[in-house]
Amino acid sequence: MQLDIRKILSILPHRYPFVMVDRVTDIVAGEVIHGYKNVSINEPFFAGHFPGDPIMPGVLVVEALAQIGGILAYASDPFDAQGSLMYFLGIDRCKFRHPVRPGDRLDLEVRVINHHSNVWKLRGEATVGGTLCAEGQLLASIVERER
Repeated sequence: MQLDIRKILSILPHRYPFVMVDRVTDIVAGEVIHGYKNVSINEPFFAGHFPGDPIMPGVLVVEALAQIGGILAYASDPFDAQGSLMYFLGIDRCKFRHPVRPGDRLDLEVRVINHHSNVWKLRGEATVGGTLCAEGQLLASIVERER
């Protein structure tokens, strides 16, 4: 199953300039999701990170993994995307292996490690052209939005 940006925006609460997933290319509910972010020189963070040598901040690569992980959680155990949010609780074993630069397509893969009730443990990898850029284990929880 593929998801375009319209469907992604119906699931994620994020909006410009903080949407870090452009397309989902494949989902196996309860198991794995694949997608990507096209990294453009027009991204606002490149103005200061770093002038003359632009590199996508590692925390935003992790954010991309967390966002696509939220889409996997939604596809696996649908929740009310308007009434609930998936909060990022933490990351373990995070490593940054290679820089992500303007013009790159950041490929994202997240797998379910464990799911109990509203808590998800996920394993994510971000690559560019087959080269591992970042990896880690993510912990997230689905909670009701405060009204």
